[in-house]
Amino acid sequence: MGEVLALLSALCFGLADFSGGLLSRRSRAALIGFLGQVSGLLATVVASLVVAAPHVDAPSLLWGALSGIGTGTGVLFLYRGMGRGRMSVVVPLSDVGGVALPVLAGVVLLSNRPSLPAWGGIVVALPALWLIAREGGDKGNGSANGALDGLLAGIGFALQNIALGQVDPSAGMWPIAISRLLSALTLFPAVLATPGRFRIRPRLLLPAALTGIVAAAAIVLYTLATRQQLLAIAVVLSSLYPAIPVVLGILLLKEKLRPSQVAGLVGAGAAIVLLAI
Repeated sequence: MGEVLALLSALCFGLADFSGGLLSRRSRAALIGFLGQVSGLLATVVASLVVAAPHVDAPSLLWGALSGIGTGTGVLFLYRGMGRGRMSVVVPLSDVGGVALPVLAGVVLLSNRPSLPAWGGIVVALPALWLIAREGGDKGNGSANGALDGLLAGIGFALQNIALGQVDPSAGMWPIAISRLLSALTLFPAVLATPGRFRIRPRLLLPAALTGIVAAAAIVLYTLATRQQLLAIAVVLSSLYPAIPVVLGILLLKEKLRPSQVAGLVGAGAAIVLLAI
């Protein structure tokens, strides 16, 4: 069941990523990200009031807060890197960093011991993620800056993934609501620093809000997956989400796959099989 929840998390992450990317073409990326975090906050607060939480302890709320800081930091550096560096470097670095560091933490700090096939899935998944997320051609100069931003974004997303895995199940959804609050607060200065700040076309408000709710659902599903599966496995499966925008781009935007992306998708499929054994 943990594997299914992690894959559903990847599906939701991918849908939110695809929608957010389309919306960012029509408005400022930082504002779209901020609005998504706010709507996710509202959704998780409602969920927290409904879902039983027999023991909301301070450590769980702290882990939720650290997760939110990681989310906000990851999004900030990802957007900054894509703006001033090479997208072909920034995006895959952030994806691989967001997976590799939690796997390392799970094995070294949490004594996770994946099976031999699962290790094979982890090893296959990392290059597969790179191939799927990597853009063809250069998207500008400044690859060194882009690489640094990509690594910092990866550290932020790794913090998000590691922290959520430490939340006590008895705390219910409240740590996730705290996570969305801190991620919104982390992104808020970036919104203030952009021209136009909160100006957005009204017709984009609802899609931005729905994108945030889907992203929040992804976080919830990932958190539930970590309660039923090793962190090292749950994080790898949920992080296969870059395959979703690629597939949607083919189906809806008539984009064409590059050979490297085909190889990456095949690798992702193999990783899912190995991790599910």
